[in-house]
Amino acid sequence: MRIELHEIPIFEVVNGYADNAEEGVVGYGGRLNIRPAYQREFIYKDKQRDEVIRTIRKGFPLNVMYWVKSADGDFELMDGQQRTISLCSYAASQFALDYQFFHNLTAEEQKQFMEYSLMVYICEGTDREKLDWFKTINIAGEQLTAQELRNAVYTGPWLASAKKYFSKTGCPAYQIAGDYLNGSAIRQDYLETAIRWAVSREGLDCIETYMATHQQDENASQLWLGFQRVIQWVEAVFPKKRKEMKGIEWGPLYDRFKEAALDPDALESNVKALMMDDEVTNKKGIYTYLLTGEEKHLSLRAFTEAQKRAAYERQGGICPDCRAAGRAKVHYEFEEMQGDHITPWSKGGKTTPDNCKMRCAECNRRKSDR
Repeated sequence: MRIELHEIPIFEVVNGYADNAEEGVVGYGGRLNIRPAYQREFIYKDKQRDEVIRTIRKGFPLNVMYWVKSADGDFELMDGQQRTISLCSYAASQFALDYQFFHNLTAEEQKQFMEYSLMVYICEGTDREKLDWFKTINIAGEQLTAQELRNAVYTGPWLASAKKYFSKTGCPAYQIAGDYLNGSAIRQDYLETAIRWAVSREGLDCIETYMATHQQDENASQLWLGFQRVIQWVEAVFPKKRKEMKGIEWGPLYDRFKEAALDPDALESNVKALMMDDEVTNKKGIYTYLLTGEEKHLSLRAFTEAQKRAAYERQGGICPDCRAAGRAKVHYEFEEMQGDHITPWSKGGKTTPDNCKMRCAECNRRKSDR
């Protein structure tokens, strides 16, 4: 890979600056693609943005940036999007620093800002070399998420289309599923979730395989339609929204139960009852439990050490299951035993001292496996 250091004044970078939202961001006379498909949206906070401008205004050195030169002679900004957009938008008087817009500065101050030289490494090489370098230089600073790194590797028409659905502020995915998804659209969390659900549905091994398969597809409509079907099913089956619904892996649940005859009214009644049950400590797991019947999702309240100790002393350290089976060893130390419900939670049993039975670890495992 060929890498050369250049000094480029700000006035050249801001020339032709245009932020066309989903259509992209350009500068440097239209020759610099400031936001390629694999880049994140602008995420600087005001304080970070302001410090970039203060650094330039004071003449202090700004961290080096990286551009990639393409075959047609134009450039793609590899690292430094946040700083570049900060200085371009300031030069366009889109925000004020210390109550002064750029147009409020004196002619001398404006000249100093515009003639400030940015240190830019311009890189030329194969796509793989450029993308590997992109990963390396983003180890520091605003670190990339796993999905942002994947976007860097699998950029193409499919990704550009997918980002319109899943990666913009107020994007369609947020509009229909903001109550069900964790994370941030602009940090690619929504896109990652949608692809993960598609990977599960198609039986693929990983997100990378899915993105590699679809990289050159003209659009991501298949991913978007599949995502919409999941959300429509969730809203039909569990029409009452609760904060506990956020972050559940709805995609695989849809795939398993989309054909099941489910009664939304009955499910809502059960959800409400379980939400009020003190035995259930993982309220988010209620939805998965009601569909699968697997109690492990509820994280039922465990017996305290004091409750287990009382039961241990009451039993004299004897495991009742071992004694009933006629085993040679029936007595165990406290640390070798585990507390369990005499009357199971599913039959109305509570986590109370009188409902605690101590079993040896092996008997308790056998009981749990049944």
